[in-house]
Amino acid sequence: MSVNVLIFEQNPQTRTFLGRVVSESFSDALALTQVSDLASARQAILSSTPADESSTSPQPPFDILLIDLDLPDHAGLDLLLAFPTCQGVKIVTSLYADDEHLFPALKLGADGYLLKEERFEVVVETLQKIVRGKPPLSPALARRLLAYFQEEDLEGGLSAVERDVLTHLSRGFSVKEVAGLLKLRWLAINGHIHAACKKLSESARASERLR
Repeated sequence: MSVNVLIFEQNPQTRTFLGRVVSESFSDALALTQVSDLASARQAILSSTPADESSTSPQPPFDILLIDLDLPDHAGLDLLLAFPTCQGVKIVTSLYADDEHLFPALKLGADGYLLKEERFEVVVETLQKIVRGKPPLSPALARRLLAYFQEEDLEGGLSAVERDVLTHLSRGFSVKEVAGLLKLRWLAINGHIHAACKKLSESARASERLR
């Protein structure tokens, strides 16, 4: 069984670079689909998720999607918004690490992010960690997530533990350090982070539906 990967990236050199990253990251056989525009990315995803079982020769669903966040007109965000139920690990790629660029992608269900200008070995390591479930939160993103739930005054928002975890992360503590402070296993910390991110995504999508 191969790992089915979609790379949506406009720049051909970066597309080649990300293909090398994916190839280096997994020992399994790979099925790479590389596209440069939103229409092709949409078609590739639709082809991998047939509407009914009568569809002929459907493509297998994507296990991993790398989505360019630096395209004009927020095309990468449009793709995340268009396929909220896509089961693959959705990872945005960007030149920018600030929360202004990354937080909107997190709201729309991105599972992590890769910085295109990092060294090859660093990007490979980051991709492997995301696929294994490493939380996609920097201190800045944790602060933004806390502020979002506070500003929106959301009912049934963050649990007390989720709020504590995000507070510690926002202050620069690592997952391991937060686990020690809260006397929890680090896997439990990861679980609380992902639960908070899922609530963020569900809240953002609900807001979109009400507009």
